[in-house]
Amino acid sequence: MTSDFLLLQKIRNGNNHAGNQFVEKYYSFIYQYCFLHIHNQECAEDMVQETFVRFFGALMSGAEIGKAKSYLYSIAGNIIKNYYKKKKEILLDQLPDIEKDNLSEIEIRIDVERALDLLPEEIKETAILFFFQGLKQKEISDLLHIKLSLVKYRVSKAKELLSKQLEEGRD
Repeated sequence: MTSDFLLLQKIRNGNNHAGNQFVEKYYSFIYQYCFLHIHNQECAEDMVQETFVRFFGALMSGAEIGKAKSYLYSIAGNIIKNYYKKKKEILLDQLPDIEKDNLSEIEIRIDVERALDLLPEEIKETAILFFFQGLKQKEISDLLHIKLSLVKYRVSKAKELLSKQLEEGRD
């Protein structure tokens, strides 16, 4: 992205406003990505902060960034993996923070998140990136360093498994 390239150059040159613009541009994407993995608002916020700290550290040390969005997802993914390595026990019964108090929307969201948690890890990762983060399959392929055909398979498998799990949940 040209605009990202220009923002990153400004950041490297010490422009704090450009850094704030960059964070504002990607904060919600990275937050949602982290939250869908861990279902804890405070922890997700900490992970997002750590993601940007690492990103800016790499940027200022001269690392070749490439696509900024992919680089951010890669950092966040590593932070999530490290979180689960440190925390052996995953609490599945934590409820997400939901601003709306519509009970049916809460139930649907809980059902979707539980179904998502039941997916095999590699399919879950692809499903989050595709369905919830809105990344294109080619972007997912580049980010995860896998073939496009494998991404397509995982997306279709995720659709199949999620619909099956959500149907079973309604019975």
